[in-house]
Amino acid sequence: MNEEKNYQKTKLACYLGFVTQAIVANFIPLLFLTFYKTYGISYADLALIPLTFFLTQLIVDFFCAKFVDRIGYRKSIVISQILAGAGLVMLSFVPDLFPRPFEGILLCVIIYAIGSGLIEVLCSPIIEACPFEGKAGMMSLLHSFYCWGAVGTILLSTVFFTIFGTENWRILSCLWAVIPLYNITNFAVCPIEPIVNEGKSMTIGQLLKTKIFWLFVVLMVCAGASELSMAQWASAFAESALGVTKTTGDLLGACGFAVFMGLSRVWYGKYGEKVDLSGFMIASGVLCLCSYLLAAFAKWPVMGLIGCMLCGFSVGIMWPGSISISSAKLPKGGTALFAFLALAGDLGGAAGPAIVGSASHVMGENIQAGILAGILFPIVLVLSVMAVKRQN
Repeated sequence: MNEEKNYQKTKLACYLGFVTQAIVANFIPLLFLTFYKTYGISYADLALIPLTFFLTQLIVDFFCAKFVDRIGYRKSIVISQILAGAGLVMLSFVPDLFPRPFEGILLCVIIYAIGSGLIEVLCSPIIEACPFEGKAGMMSLLHSFYCWGAVGTILLSTVFFTIFGTENWRILSCLWAVIPLYNITNFAVCPIEPIVNEGKSMTIGQLLKTKIFWLFVVLMVCAGASELSMAQWASAFAESALGVTKTTGDLLGACGFAVFMGLSRVWYGKYGEKVDLSGFMIASGVLCLCSYLLAAFAKWPVMGLIGCMLCGFSVGIMWPGSISISSAKLPKGGTALFAFLALAGDLGGAAGPAIVGSASHVMGENIQAGILAGILFPIVLVLSVMAVKRQN
């Protein structure tokens, strides 16, 4: 009991780490229209902001596999909080210092995206290395804080803008920076254990030569694509295809998706020890397939919105569950394993929405037809989990 209490600060630090990641991923998209009106930034340039964010994370994921073990987990995770907080604070004044404010915004995005990438790679193995029971449930609970962070960022920012006006967005950016800057002290003092004893972890070369590792890569790509394809298109799908208002689409589409994804992760975090993870992943994949079909063929708005929320619940376990299965099958994978899993998940998160968007364009700007293309990802995920189950 005493040993577990010693790691409560570690747990809190990692929870706030995922909240930080949700803030930096979801805050700036809320300001796109404000940037368009204030700085005259075109929609084409605004589209480069999330692309820059995810590309930066992909690069960080790749380099983490090689350099984190040299720098050390504690220094790396503290740096992540410093960069995330600094990027949010800089966002409040740096764009105004540039002849083209867009360039200043991109600079801030790159800075806090590096911090976000480090959080994504490091928090999962930090929790995995702690002496907690029910590691799969603990991993699911950890990842639920990204969902709650996303919901909180959207709702609290909306309340702030309603009361104080969008012209005060710079103040809110600094207020959001308080969370990662406060979390520096948590990561500086909390106990952090090595995921694998020094000299015992697999090298990158050994990992790449392991056949089952590539199954885990496919699993993570599909987990990221299944989640982000619906998450990124939920608001536009609800407003365009279902004909509901933007507010309804945001609250019942995008926010509803995030809430149900969080509920799924909390449920598994509490009851996961009583459930076979692989079986639950397969069931989630089937439910995800059904939710995509429900949204794609919805004749009434309520059907489409239910499809969005069911999809959120179904994908909740996919990302953390894939990490838990992978770390259990390759216990000596070390930092390289977690870095490549994050890289694969981000790759799926970037490719999935792009495929849905391209399919929508090919089908005459029909988002429902694009959503139908998303069924590929849960199908391959289910087949991948079944293949992993057959491996010794």
